[in-house]
Amino acid sequence: MAKQQLLLAVVLMASLLHATTSEATSLTNATDAATTVYDVLEQNDLPRGLLPLGVQSYVLHPGGALEVTLPGECNFFVSVGGKKFDFRYASSVSGIIKSGSISRVNGVRVQVEFAWLGFNQVTRAGNQLNIQLEKSTQTFPVGAFAQSPHCS
Repeated sequence: MAKQQLLLAVVLMASLLHATTSEATSLTNATDAATTVYDVLEQNDLPRGLLPLGVQSYVLHPGGALEVTLPGECNFFVSVGGKKFDFRYASSVSGIIKSGSISRVNGVRVQVEFAWLGFNQVTRAGNQLNIQLEKSTQTFPVGAFAQSPHCS
């Protein structure tokens, strides 16, 4: 009886160890394919310039939750059609990334006219990026985010 219990305990431990190793391996393989957060953006059909240069670290969780750490607050602007849009990134930004979109965006604001507005989602539609602001949607050409901006 004691041998059967010991054998059962060994089998259970081996099963748990295998399940844990398999999960860690699949997560490692997913992140190995994307060596930088900019690669993660491109693999999801989004331009790398959605994030500024200088990302210190990132974590991509199963299900697409993405957490990015910058060295500090980052400000830059994008000019489109003669209009200048100021972007402000906190030192920590996050969202849920899926092919062609990032939803539940936190830590990013854009100045539209005189107001700083948070944006909730970025969606790619062909050669356009639709950024859903708090009360409206602003469209940008994908090319406006082709290169990662420098923080000022």
